[in-house]
Amino acid sequence: MASKTITVKEEAYLALKSLQLEGESFSDTILRISNSFGNLKDFWGAGTKSSKEYETELAEIEQRRLNFFQGRQ
Repeated sequence: MASKTITVKEEAYLALKSLQLEGESFSDTILRISNSFGNLKDFWGAGTKSSKEYETELAEIEQRRLNFFQGRQ
């Protein structure tokens, strides 16, 4: 597996470190975070959805948010 070295501000490092779960590498943390909220493309054309579709999507987003933060407790 290839690897890359990146430079981040101290503030960004501390923010990432605070989200890291026990035994998790920084790569694992970044992948978990980036996958937990979906893709912005999922929101394309949002104005064309019904109220019920919005409610369903909001419930799904809220569940993903809860699942994400549950791992930090």
